Amino acid sequence: MATGADTSAGGAAAQGPPGTELPSGVPPLQTPGLPTDAELEKAHAVVGKILIDNQNIFDLSNPKDDQPLFRLADRLHVKTKPSTIRAQLLFKTGDRYDRRVLDESERILRAESYFYDAWIRAIAYHDGKVDIRVTTKDVWTLNPGFNYSRAGGTNTTGEQLEEINTAGTGTDLRILHEANIDRTELLFEASNQHAFDTWTQVALTYGDLSDGHLHDYLINYPFYALDSRWAAGTNGNDDLETDSLYDRGNIIDQFSDQHDYLQVYGGWSPGLQNGWVQRWQTGVTYIEDRFAPVSTWTGITTLPENREFVYPWIQYTLIQDDYLRLYNHDQILRTEDFYLGTTATVQVGYAPEAFGSTRDALVFQSAWGKGFRNGGSTLLLSGDFSGRLEGSQLDNGLADVYARYYVIQSKNWLFFSSFVGSKGWRLDLDNQLLLGGDNGLRGYPLRFQDGTGRMLFSAEQRYFTDWFPFRLFRAGAAVFCDIGRTWGQPELAQPSLGLLKDAGFGLRFGNARSGLGNVIHVDLAFPLNATAGIPKVQFVVQTEQTF
Repeated sequence: MATGADTSAGGAAAQGPPGTELPSGVPPLQTPGLPTDAELEKAHAVVGKILIDNQNIFDLSNPKDDQPLFRLADRLHVKTKPSTIRAQLLFKTGDRYDRRVLDESERILRAESYFYDAWIRAIAYHDGKVDIRVTTKDVWTLNPGFNYSRAGGTNTTGEQLEEINTAGTGTDLRILHEANIDRTELLFEASNQHAFDTWTQVALTYGDLSDGHLHDYLINYPFYALDSRWAAGTNGNDDLETDSLYDRGNIIDQFSDQHDYLQVYGGWSPGLQNGWVQRWQTGVTYIEDRFAPVSTWTGITTLPENREFVYPWIQYTLIQDDYLRLYNHDQILRTEDFYLGTTATVQVGYAPEAFGSTRDALVFQSAWGKGFRNGGSTLLLSGDFSGRLEGSQLDNGLADVYARYYVIQSKNWLFFSSFVGSKGWRLDLDNQLLLGGDNGLRGYPLRFQDGTGRMLFSAEQRYFTDWFPFRLFRAGAAVFCDIGRTWGQPELAQPSLGLLKDAGFGLRFGNARSGLGNVIHVDLAFPLNATAGIPKVQFVVQTEQTF
Protein backbone atom coordinates (compact mmCIF):
# COMPACT_ATOMS: atom_id res chain seq x y z
CA MET A 1 0.00 0.00 0.00
CA ALA A 2 1.33 3.43 -0.90
CA THR A 3 1.86 5.81 2.02
CA GLY A 4 3.41 9.20 2.64
CA ALA A 5 7.15 9.75 2.70
CA ASP A 6 9.11 8.47 5.69
CA THR A 7 10.63 11.20 7.81
CA SER A 8 13.54 11.62 10.14
CA ALA A 9 13.58 12.93 13.70
CA GLY A 10 11.93 16.30 14.25
CA GLY A 11 9.40 15.83 11.47
CA ALA A 12 11.56 17.04 8.61
CA ALA A 13 10.47 15.29 5.46
CA ALA A 14 12.86 12.96 3.77
CA GLN A 15 13.11 13.02 0.00
CA GLY A 16 10.00 11.31 -1.31
CA PRO A 17 7.54 11.62 -4.16
CA PRO A 18 6.35 15.22 -4.67
CA GLY A 19 3.29 16.05 -2.62
CA THR A 20 3.93 13.39 0.05
CA GLU A 21 6.35 15.48 2.13
CA LEU A 22 4.86 15.99 5.59
CA PRO A 23 4.16 19.66 6.36
CA SER A 24 5.28 21.34 9.56
CA GLY A 25 3.34 20.15 12.60
CA VAL A 26 2.69 16.62 11.32
CA PRO A 27 4.60 14.05 13.42
CA PRO A 28 7.10 11.84 11.54
CA LEU A 29 5.75 8.53 10.30
CA GLN A 30 8.64 6.66 11.92
CA THR A 31 9.52 7.46 15.55
CA PRO A 32 13.31 7.76 15.88
CA GLY A 33 14.92 4.95 17.86
CA LEU A 34 12.17 2.40 17.23
CA PRO A 35 12.33 -0.58 14.88
CA THR A 36 10.67 0.02 11.54
CA ASP A 37 7.07 -1.06 10.96
CA ALA A 38 8.29 -3.99 8.88
CA GLU A 39 10.65 -5.10 11.67
CA LEU A 40 7.87 -4.85 14.29
CA GLU A 41 5.53 -6.91 12.16
CA LYS A 42 8.22 -9.50 11.43
CA ALA A 43 8.91 -9.78 15.18
CA HIS A 44 5.17 -10.49 15.76
CA ALA A 45 4.91 -7.51 18.09
CA VAL A 46 1.52 -6.82 19.68
CA VAL A 47 -0.22 -3.59 20.58
CA GLY A 48 0.51 -2.43 24.11
CA LYS A 49 -0.84 0.77 25.64
CA ILE A 50 -3.06 2.99 23.47
CA LEU A 51 -2.71 6.65 24.47
CA ILE A 52 -5.43 9.05 23.29
CA ASP A 53 -4.02 12.55 22.72
CA ASN A 54 -6.97 14.68 21.67
CA GLN A 55 -5.79 18.24 21.16
CA ASN A 56 -8.04 21.25 21.53
CA ILE A 57 -8.80 23.79 18.79
CA PHE A 58 -5.92 26.10 19.66
CA ASP A 59 -2.45 25.21 20.91
CA LEU A 60 -2.09 27.51 23.89
CA SER A 61 1.57 26.51 24.30
CA ASN A 62 2.16 28.47 21.10
CA PRO A 63 2.34 32.22 21.87
CA LYS A 64 0.57 33.00 18.60
CA ASP A 65 -2.44 30.94 19.71
CA ASP A 66 -2.33 32.02 23.36
CA GLN A 67 -4.76 34.91 22.87
CA PRO A 68 -7.83 35.82 24.98
CA LEU A 69 -10.37 34.97 22.25
CA PHE A 70 -8.67 31.65 21.48
CA ARG A 71 -8.41 30.73 25.16
CA LEU A 72 -12.14 31.42 25.50
CA ALA A 73 -12.91 29.21 22.48
CA ASP A 74 -10.92 26.33 24.00
CA ARG A 75 -12.76 26.71 27.32
CA LEU A 76 -16.19 26.79 25.69
CA HIS A 77 -15.50 23.90 23.34
CA VAL A 78 -16.32 20.39 24.57
CA LYS A 79 -13.50 18.13 23.40
CA THR A 80 -14.22 14.83 21.71
CA LYS A 81 -14.50 12.09 24.30
CA PRO A 82 -11.71 9.49 24.35
CA SER A 83 -14.38 6.75 24.13
CA THR A 84 -15.66 8.31 20.87
CA ILE A 85 -12.14 8.14 19.45
CA ARG A 86 -11.46 4.59 20.69
CA ALA A 87 -14.71 3.40 19.10
CA GLN A 88 -13.27 4.30 15.68
CA LEU A 89 -10.00 2.41 16.04
CA LEU A 90 -9.59 -0.91 14.26
CA PHE A 91 -7.14 -2.24 16.85
CA LYS A 92 -7.00 -2.83 20.59
CA THR A 93 -4.45 -3.84 23.18
CA GLY A 94 -3.19 -7.37 22.51
CA ASP A 95 -3.77 -7.30 18.74
CA ARG A 96 -0.89 -8.04 16.38
CA TYR A 97 0.85 -4.81 15.36
CA ASP A 98 -0.07 -3.96 11.76
CA ARG A 99 0.81 -0.59 10.20
CA ARG A 100 -1.89 -1.06 7.58
CA VAL A 101 -4.56 -1.20 10.30
CA LEU A 102 -3.17 1.94 11.92
CA ASP A 103 -3.23 3.76 8.58
CA GLU A 104 -6.85 2.74 7.96
CA SER A 105 -7.83 3.90 11.46
CA GLU A 106 -6.22 7.25 10.67
CA ARG A 107 -8.33 7.58 7.54
CA ILE A 108 -11.51 6.77 9.46
CA LEU A 109 -10.74 9.47 12.04
CA ARG A 110 -9.80 12.05 9.40
CA ALA A 111 -13.13 11.49 7.65
CA GLU A 112 -14.97 12.93 10.65
CA SER A 113 -15.76 16.63 10.25
CA TYR A 114 -15.12 17.34 13.94
CA PHE A 115 -11.40 16.55 13.50
CA TYR A 116 -8.97 18.78 11.64
CA ASP A 117 -6.53 15.89 11.30
CA ALA A 118 -5.49 12.64 12.94
CA TRP A 119 -2.19 10.77 13.29
CA ILE A 120 -1.42 7.36 14.80
CA ARG A 121 2.20 6.60 15.68
CA ALA A 122 4.15 3.89 17.49
CA ILE A 123 5.95 5.62 20.37
CA ALA A 124 7.63 2.84 22.38
CA TYR A 125 8.62 -0.81 22.04
CA HIS A 126 9.29 -3.10 25.00
CA ASP A 127 8.79 -6.75 25.89
CA GLY A 128 7.32 -7.47 22.47
CA LYS A 129 4.68 -4.74 22.89
CA VAL A 130 4.26 -1.52 20.90
CA ASP A 131 2.74 1.47 22.68
CA ILE A 132 0.72 3.67 20.33
CA ARG A 133 -0.30 7.31 20.50
CA VAL A 134 -3.52 8.35 18.73
CA THR A 135 -3.41 12.11 18.13
CA THR A 136 -6.48 14.02 16.96
CA LYS A 137 -7.02 17.74 16.49
CA ASP A 138 -10.46 19.08 17.36
CA VAL A 139 -12.17 21.94 15.52
CA TRP A 140 -14.95 24.34 16.50
CA THR A 141 -18.22 22.49 15.98
CA LEU A 142 -20.99 24.87 17.10
CA ASN A 143 -22.59 26.90 14.32
CA PRO A 144 -25.08 29.51 15.49
CA GLY A 145 -25.59 32.07 12.81
CA PHE A 146 -26.46 33.26 9.34
CA ASN A 147 -25.65 31.37 6.15
CA TYR A 148 -25.12 32.91 2.73
CA SER A 149 -24.02 31.53 -0.60
CA ARG A 150 -24.32 32.68 -4.20
CA ALA A 151 -23.92 30.68 -7.41
CA GLY A 152 -25.35 31.04 -10.89
CA GLY A 153 -26.74 34.49 -10.03
CA THR A 154 -28.94 33.13 -7.23
CA ASN A 155 -28.63 33.67 -3.47
CA THR A 156 -29.26 31.14 -0.74
CA THR A 157 -29.76 32.50 2.77
CA GLY A 158 -30.58 30.90 6.06
CA GLU A 159 -30.19 30.73 9.81
CA GLN A 160 -29.20 27.64 11.70
CA LEU A 161 -28.13 26.25 15.03
CA GLU A 162 -25.92 23.20 14.62
CA GLU A 163 -23.56 21.24 16.84
CA ILE A 164 -21.78 18.51 14.89
CA ASN A 165 -20.08 16.98 17.95
CA THR A 166 -22.64 17.29 20.75
CA ALA A 167 -21.02 16.73 24.17
CA GLY A 168 -17.98 15.27 22.39
CA THR A 169 -19.92 12.18 21.25
CA GLY A 170 -19.90 12.76 17.50
CA THR A 171 -23.65 13.40 17.49
CA ASP A 172 -24.78 16.00 14.94
CA LEU A 173 -27.85 18.05 15.93
CA ARG A 174 -29.13 20.70 13.55
CA ILE A 175 -32.01 23.16 13.19
CA LEU A 176 -32.00 25.01 9.87
CA HIS A 177 -34.25 27.63 8.31
CA GLU A 178 -33.24 28.31 4.70
CA ALA A 179 -34.59 30.10 1.65
CA ASN A 180 -33.19 28.83 -1.64
CA ILE A 181 -34.23 28.87 -5.27
CA ASP A 182 -36.55 25.88 -4.81
CA ARG A 183 -38.27 26.48 -1.50
CA THR A 184 -38.20 27.71 2.07
CA GLU A 185 -37.52 24.93 4.53
CA LEU A 186 -37.31 24.32 8.25
CA LEU A 187 -35.25 21.20 9.02
CA PHE A 188 -34.53 19.24 12.19
CA GLU A 189 -31.70 16.72 11.80
CA ALA A 190 -29.94 14.32 14.15
CA SER A 191 -27.25 11.80 13.27
CA ASN A 192 -24.38 9.82 14.72
CA GLN A 193 -21.95 7.69 12.72
CA HIS A 194 -20.87 5.77 15.85
CA ALA A 195 -23.98 5.51 18.00
CA PHE A 196 -23.38 4.15 21.51
CA ASP A 197 -19.63 4.03 20.74
CA THR A 198 -20.21 1.32 18.13
CA TRP A 199 -20.08 1.24 14.32
CA THR A 200 -23.86 1.69 14.10
CA GLN A 201 -24.99 4.70 12.06
CA VAL A 202 -28.29 6.42 12.89
CA ALA A 203 -29.85 9.48 11.26
CA LEU A 204 -33.23 11.18 11.38
CA THR A 205 -34.50 14.20 9.42
CA TYR A 206 -37.82 15.99 9.82
CA GLY A 207 -38.51 18.88 7.48
CA ASP A 208 -41.39 21.31 7.10
CA LEU A 209 -41.18 22.72 3.57
CA SER A 210 -43.07 25.55 1.91
CA ASP A 211 -44.09 23.02 -0.74
CA GLY A 212 -44.41 19.84 1.33
CA HIS A 213 -42.45 17.83 3.87
CA LEU A 214 -39.31 15.75 4.32
CA HIS A 215 -39.12 12.68 6.59
CA ASP A 216 -35.99 10.49 6.40
CA TYR A 217 -34.40 7.85 8.63
CA LEU A 218 -31.33 5.58 8.57
CA ILE A 219 -30.17 2.71 10.77
CA ASN A 220 -27.07 1.05 9.40
CA TYR A 221 -24.20 -1.20 10.43
CA PRO A 222 -21.86 -0.75 7.45
CA PHE A 223 -18.76 -2.42 6.11
CA TYR A 224 -16.80 0.03 8.24
CA ALA A 225 -13.33 -1.29 7.34
CA LEU A 226 -11.63 -3.21 4.57
CA ASP A 227 -11.60 -6.35 6.73
CA SER A 228 -15.26 -6.04 7.85
CA ARG A 229 -17.13 -9.31 7.50
CA TRP A 230 -20.81 -8.29 7.55
CA ALA A 231 -23.16 -5.35 7.21
CA ALA A 232 -26.90 -4.71 7.53
CA GLY A 233 -29.25 -1.78 7.58
CA THR A 234 -32.46 -0.06 6.62
CA ASN A 235 -33.31 3.42 5.44
CA GLY A 236 -36.37 5.15 4.09
CA ASN A 237 -38.02 8.44 3.35
CA ASP A 238 -41.40 10.04 2.83
CA ASP A 239 -40.90 13.29 0.91
CA LEU A 240 -43.37 15.67 -0.71
CA GLU A 241 -41.82 18.48 -2.77
CA THR A 242 -42.48 20.61 -5.81
CA ASP A 243 -40.13 19.62 -8.64
CA SER A 244 -39.13 22.31 -11.13
CA LEU A 245 -37.71 21.59 -14.57
CA TYR A 246 -35.26 24.17 -15.90
CA ASP A 247 -33.87 25.40 -19.20
CA ARG A 248 -31.91 28.63 -19.91
CA GLY A 249 -32.05 29.32 -16.18
CA ASN A 250 -35.86 29.50 -16.15
CA ILE A 251 -38.58 27.13 -14.96
CA ILE A 252 -40.25 25.35 -17.89
CA ASP A 253 -42.43 22.90 -15.95
CA GLN A 254 -43.45 22.34 -12.36
CA PHE A 255 -45.30 19.60 -10.51
CA SER A 256 -45.65 17.94 -7.14
CA ASP A 257 -43.70 14.74 -6.39
CA GLN A 258 -44.68 12.44 -3.54
CA HIS A 259 -41.63 10.22 -3.14
CA ASP A 260 -41.66 7.15 -0.89
CA TYR A 261 -38.67 4.87 -0.43
CA LEU A 262 -37.79 1.92 1.80
CA GLN A 263 -34.81 -0.42 1.70
CA VAL A 264 -33.49 -3.21 3.89
CA TYR A 265 -30.27 -5.09 3.18
CA GLY A 266 -27.63 -7.42 4.52
CA GLY A 267 -24.09 -8.14 3.38
CA TRP A 268 -21.19 -10.55 3.81
CA SER A 269 -17.50 -10.47 2.98
CA PRO A 270 -14.50 -12.79 3.50
CA GLY A 271 -12.54 -9.65 4.42
CA LEU A 272 -9.23 -8.35 3.13
CA GLN A 273 -7.29 -11.04 1.29
CA ASN A 274 -4.00 -10.37 -0.55
CA GLY A 275 -4.79 -6.69 -0.88
CA TRP A 276 -8.33 -7.17 -2.23
CA VAL A 277 -11.82 -7.11 -0.73
CA GLN A 278 -14.92 -8.83 -2.13
CA ARG A 279 -18.36 -8.04 -0.74
CA TRP A 280 -21.79 -9.52 -1.41
CA GLN A 281 -24.99 -7.75 -0.45
CA THR A 282 -28.66 -8.50 -0.97
CA GLY A 283 -31.81 -6.65 -0.08
CA VAL A 284 -35.25 -5.45 -1.04
CA THR A 285 -36.14 -1.94 -2.28
CA TYR A 286 -39.50 -0.22 -2.56
CA ILE A 287 -39.61 3.09 -4.44
CA GLU A 288 -42.63 5.08 -5.58
CA ASP A 289 -43.13 8.51 -7.16
CA ARG A 290 -46.59 10.03 -7.62
CA PHE A 291 -46.88 13.28 -9.57
CA ALA A 292 -49.61 15.92 -9.56
CA PRO A 293 -50.10 19.50 -10.83
CA VAL A 294 -49.46 22.44 -8.47
CA SER A 295 -51.70 25.48 -8.32
CA THR A 296 -48.78 27.92 -8.15
CA TRP A 297 -47.59 26.99 -11.67
CA THR A 298 -49.45 28.74 -14.49
CA GLY A 299 -47.41 27.47 -17.42
CA ILE A 300 -47.78 24.32 -19.46
CA THR A 301 -47.74 21.25 -17.21
CA THR A 302 -46.38 17.95 -18.49
CA LEU A 303 -46.52 15.33 -15.76
CA PRO A 304 -44.07 12.43 -15.52
CA GLU A 305 -45.68 9.02 -15.40
CA ASN A 306 -46.30 7.68 -11.88
CA ARG A 307 -43.79 4.95 -11.00
CA GLU A 308 -43.69 2.18 -8.44
CA PHE A 309 -41.04 -0.53 -8.25
CA VAL A 310 -40.61 -3.26 -5.64
CA TYR A 311 -37.65 -5.54 -6.19
CA PRO A 312 -35.14 -7.83 -4.51
CA TRP A 313 -31.56 -7.26 -5.58
CA ILE A 314 -28.03 -8.61 -5.26
CA GLN A 315 -24.80 -6.60 -5.31
CA TYR A 316 -21.14 -7.48 -5.75
CA THR A 317 -18.30 -5.10 -4.85
CA LEU A 318 -14.54 -5.39 -5.47
CA ILE A 319 -12.08 -3.09 -3.66
CA GLN A 320 -8.30 -2.89 -3.87
CA ASP A 321 -6.38 -1.66 -0.84
CA ASP A 322 -4.30 1.20 -2.28
CA TYR A 323 -4.23 4.65 -0.65
CA LEU A 324 -1.86 7.59 -0.76
CA ARG A 325 -1.34 10.54 1.58
CA LEU A 326 -1.01 13.86 -0.23
CA TYR A 327 -0.97 17.53 0.71
CA ASN A 328 -1.99 20.79 -1.02
CA HIS A 329 -4.21 19.16 -3.63
CA ASP A 330 -7.88 19.59 -2.69
CA GLN A 331 -7.21 21.03 0.79
CA ILE A 332 -4.74 23.57 2.16
CA LEU A 333 -2.09 22.05 4.46
CA ARG A 334 -4.29 19.15 5.54
CA THR A 335 -3.68 15.44 5.18
CA GLU A 336 -5.60 14.16 2.14
CA ASP A 337 -6.29 10.47 1.61
CA PHE A 338 -6.36 9.69 -2.10
CA TYR A 339 -7.71 6.33 -3.21
CA LEU A 340 -5.70 4.88 -6.10
CA GLY A 341 -6.96 1.30 -6.13
CA THR A 342 -9.31 -0.44 -8.51
CA THR A 343 -12.92 -0.56 -7.35
CA ALA A 344 -16.06 -1.87 -9.03
CA THR A 345 -19.63 -2.56 -7.96
CA VAL A 346 -22.63 -4.04 -9.75
CA GLN A 347 -26.19 -4.29 -8.43
CA VAL A 348 -29.03 -6.05 -10.26
CA GLY A 349 -32.66 -6.43 -9.17
CA TYR A 350 -35.90 -7.58 -10.74
CA ALA A 351 -39.16 -5.66 -10.19
CA PRO A 352 -42.13 -7.79 -11.33
CA GLU A 353 -45.69 -6.55 -11.65
CA ALA A 354 -46.64 -9.41 -9.34
CA PHE A 355 -44.89 -7.55 -6.49
CA GLY A 356 -46.86 -4.36 -7.19
CA SER A 357 -44.42 -2.75 -9.64
CA THR A 358 -45.85 -0.52 -12.37
CA ARG A 359 -44.38 -2.90 -14.95
CA ASP A 360 -41.79 -5.67 -15.16
CA ALA A 361 -38.31 -4.19 -15.06
CA LEU A 362 -34.70 -5.23 -14.54
CA VAL A 363 -33.21 -2.50 -12.34
CA PHE A 364 -29.44 -2.12 -12.36
CA GLN A 365 -26.67 0.20 -11.24
CA SER A 366 -22.90 -0.05 -11.46
CA ALA A 367 -19.81 2.01 -10.71
CA TRP A 368 -16.05 1.76 -11.11
CA GLY A 369 -12.91 3.71 -10.27
CA LYS A 370 -9.14 3.63 -10.64
CA GLY A 371 -6.28 5.96 -9.71
CA PHE A 372 -2.81 6.41 -11.16
CA ARG A 373 0.28 8.09 -9.72
CA ASN A 374 3.46 8.97 -11.62
CA GLY A 375 5.99 11.26 -9.96
CA GLY A 376 4.14 14.48 -9.15
CA SER A 377 1.07 13.65 -11.24
CA THR A 378 -2.13 11.97 -10.05
CA LEU A 379 -5.01 10.84 -12.27
CA LEU A 380 -8.32 9.66 -10.83
CA LEU A 381 -10.86 8.01 -13.13
CA SER A 382 -14.38 6.85 -12.27
CA GLY A 383 -17.74 6.20 -13.84
CA ASP A 384 -21.20 4.78 -13.35
CA PHE A 385 -24.07 3.30 -15.37
CA SER A 386 -27.65 2.77 -14.19
CA GLY A 387 -31.13 2.32 -15.54
CA ARG A 388 -34.12 0.01 -16.04
CA LEU A 389 -34.53 -2.62 -18.72
CA GLU A 390 -38.23 -2.90 -19.50
CA GLY A 391 -38.48 -5.66 -22.09
CA SER A 392 -35.80 -4.88 -24.68
CA GLN A 393 -35.93 -1.13 -23.95
CA LEU A 394 -33.58 0.86 -21.70
CA ASP A 395 -35.45 3.45 -19.63
CA ASN A 396 -33.91 6.16 -17.43
CA GLY A 397 -30.48 4.99 -18.53
CA LEU A 398 -27.63 7.21 -17.39
CA ALA A 399 -23.87 6.80 -17.88
CA ASP A 400 -21.29 9.15 -16.32
CA VAL A 401 -17.53 9.39 -16.71
CA TYR A 402 -15.32 11.48 -14.41
CA ALA A 403 -11.63 12.37 -14.55
CA ARG A 404 -9.52 14.47 -12.16
CA TYR A 405 -5.88 15.25 -12.94
CA TYR A 406 -3.33 16.91 -10.64
CA VAL A 407 0.21 18.04 -11.48
CA ILE A 408 2.49 19.31 -8.70
CA GLN A 409 4.57 22.23 -9.97
CA SER A 410 6.18 23.18 -6.65
CA LYS A 411 5.36 23.23 -2.95
CA ASN A 412 2.82 26.03 -3.48
CA TRP A 413 1.72 25.61 -7.11
CA LEU A 414 -0.50 22.90 -8.58
CA PHE A 415 -2.28 22.49 -11.91
CA PHE A 416 -5.68 20.81 -11.79
CA SER A 417 -8.09 19.77 -14.51
CA SER A 418 -11.31 17.78 -14.53
CA PHE A 419 -13.72 16.29 -17.03
CA VAL A 420 -17.32 15.16 -16.62
CA GLY A 421 -19.30 13.45 -19.38
CA SER A 422 -22.88 12.18 -19.15
CA LYS A 423 -25.23 10.42 -21.53
CA GLY A 424 -28.91 9.66 -20.92
CA TRP A 425 -31.31 7.22 -22.61
CA ARG A 426 -35.06 7.76 -22.33
CA LEU A 427 -34.63 9.64 -19.06
CA ASP A 428 -37.64 10.02 -16.81
CA LEU A 429 -39.07 13.51 -17.30
CA ASP A 430 -38.14 14.54 -13.74
CA ASN A 431 -34.52 13.38 -14.21
CA GLN A 432 -32.71 16.23 -15.97
CA LEU A 433 -29.12 16.52 -17.22
CA LEU A 434 -28.41 20.18 -16.47
CA LEU A 435 -25.35 22.36 -16.98
CA GLY A 436 -24.89 25.76 -15.38
CA GLY A 437 -23.43 27.86 -12.62
CA ASP A 438 -24.46 25.46 -9.89
CA ASN A 439 -22.60 22.44 -11.27
CA GLY A 440 -19.35 23.70 -12.71
CA LEU A 441 -20.03 26.23 -15.50
CA ARG A 442 -19.25 29.10 -13.16
CA GLY A 443 -19.79 32.03 -15.55
CA TYR A 444 -23.42 31.21 -16.35
CA PRO A 445 -26.78 31.15 -14.56
CA LEU A 446 -27.65 28.03 -12.65
CA ARG A 447 -29.55 25.20 -14.40
CA PHE A 448 -28.84 26.92 -17.70
CA GLN A 449 -28.82 24.14 -20.31
CA ASP A 450 -30.91 20.95 -20.41
CA GLY A 451 -29.93 18.01 -22.60
CA THR A 452 -29.79 14.27 -23.04
CA GLY A 453 -25.99 14.44 -22.88
CA ARG A 454 -23.47 16.88 -21.45
CA MET A 455 -19.76 17.46 -20.94
CA LEU A 456 -17.73 19.87 -18.86
CA PHE A 457 -13.98 20.45 -18.86
CA SER A 458 -12.38 22.67 -16.24
CA ALA A 459 -8.78 23.73 -15.71
CA GLU A 460 -7.36 25.55 -12.69
CA GLN A 461 -4.01 26.96 -11.74
CA ARG A 462 -3.98 26.64 -7.97
CA TYR A 463 -1.76 28.55 -5.56
CA PHE A 464 -1.42 27.47 -1.93
CA THR A 465 -0.04 30.28 0.24
CA ASP A 466 1.57 30.15 3.66
CA TRP A 467 -0.70 33.02 4.76
CA PHE A 468 -2.68 32.18 7.89
CA PRO A 469 -5.08 35.14 8.38
CA PHE A 470 -6.16 35.63 12.00
CA ARG A 471 -4.78 32.10 12.55
CA LEU A 472 -8.23 30.88 11.51
CA PHE A 473 -7.98 30.26 7.76
CA ARG A 474 -5.45 28.86 5.33
CA ALA A 475 -5.47 30.94 2.17
CA GLY A 476 -5.10 30.11 -1.51
CA ALA A 477 -6.06 31.38 -4.94
CA ALA A 478 -7.06 30.02 -8.32
CA VAL A 479 -7.33 31.08 -11.95
CA PHE A 480 -9.75 28.91 -13.90
CA CYS A 481 -11.62 28.28 -17.12
CA ASP A 482 -14.64 26.07 -17.85
CA ILE A 483 -15.81 24.69 -21.20
CA GLY A 484 -19.05 22.76 -21.51
CA ARG A 485 -22.07 21.96 -23.62
CA THR A 486 -25.17 19.80 -23.81
CA TRP A 487 -26.49 17.58 -26.61
CA GLY A 488 -29.97 16.46 -27.52
CA GLN A 489 -33.27 18.20 -26.95
CA PRO A 490 -35.42 16.84 -24.12
CA GLU A 491 -39.13 17.52 -24.03
CA LEU A 492 -39.87 21.23 -23.35
CA ALA A 493 -36.20 22.31 -23.67
CA GLN A 494 -34.82 24.68 -26.29
CA PRO A 495 -32.02 23.65 -28.68
CA SER A 496 -28.50 23.59 -27.26
CA LEU A 497 -26.47 26.79 -27.49
CA GLY A 498 -23.39 24.75 -28.36
CA LEU A 499 -20.05 25.19 -26.63
CA LEU A 500 -20.14 27.55 -23.64
CA LYS A 501 -16.95 28.95 -22.12
CA ASP A 502 -16.01 31.04 -19.11
CA ALA A 503 -12.89 32.18 -17.27
CA GLY A 504 -12.27 33.70 -13.90
CA PHE A 505 -10.27 33.92 -10.73
CA GLY A 506 -10.89 33.71 -7.03
CA LEU A 507 -9.70 33.24 -3.49
CA ARG A 508 -9.86 30.09 -1.38
CA PHE A 509 -10.01 30.00 2.40
CA GLY A 510 -9.46 26.64 4.03
CA ASN A 511 -11.21 26.49 7.39
CA ALA A 512 -8.45 25.53 9.83
CA ARG A 513 -10.40 25.83 13.09
CA SER A 514 -13.97 24.87 12.26
CA GLY A 515 -15.68 21.70 11.04
CA LEU A 516 -18.51 23.63 9.42
CA GLY A 517 -17.10 23.88 5.91
CA ASN A 518 -13.79 22.90 4.35
CA VAL A 519 -13.02 25.51 1.68
CA ILE A 520 -14.76 28.85 1.13
CA HIS A 521 -14.77 29.97 -2.53
CA VAL A 522 -14.99 33.65 -3.50
CA ASP A 523 -14.91 33.88 -7.31
CA LEU A 524 -15.48 36.23 -10.20
CA ALA A 525 -16.39 34.34 -13.38
CA PHE A 526 -16.81 35.84 -16.85
CA PRO A 527 -18.84 34.13 -19.62
CA LEU A 528 -16.85 34.29 -22.86
CA ASN A 529 -19.76 33.84 -25.25
CA ALA A 530 -22.64 35.31 -23.30
CA THR A 531 -25.91 35.90 -25.13
CA ALA A 532 -28.51 38.54 -24.35
CA GLY A 533 -29.81 38.34 -20.81
CA ILE A 534 -26.72 36.68 -19.34
CA PRO A 535 -24.78 38.87 -16.88
CA LYS A 536 -21.25 39.68 -18.04
CA VAL A 537 -19.85 38.66 -14.67
CA GLN A 538 -20.94 36.16 -12.03
CA PHE A 539 -20.05 36.71 -8.37
CA VAL A 540 -19.81 33.31 -6.67
CA VAL A 541 -19.56 32.70 -2.91
CA GLN A 542 -19.99 29.16 -1.63
CA THR A 543 -18.51 26.55 0.67
CA GLU A 544 -17.14 23.45 -1.04
CA GLN A 545 -15.53 20.22 0.11
CA THR A 546 -12.50 20.86 -2.09
CA PHE A 547 -10.27 23.65 -3.42
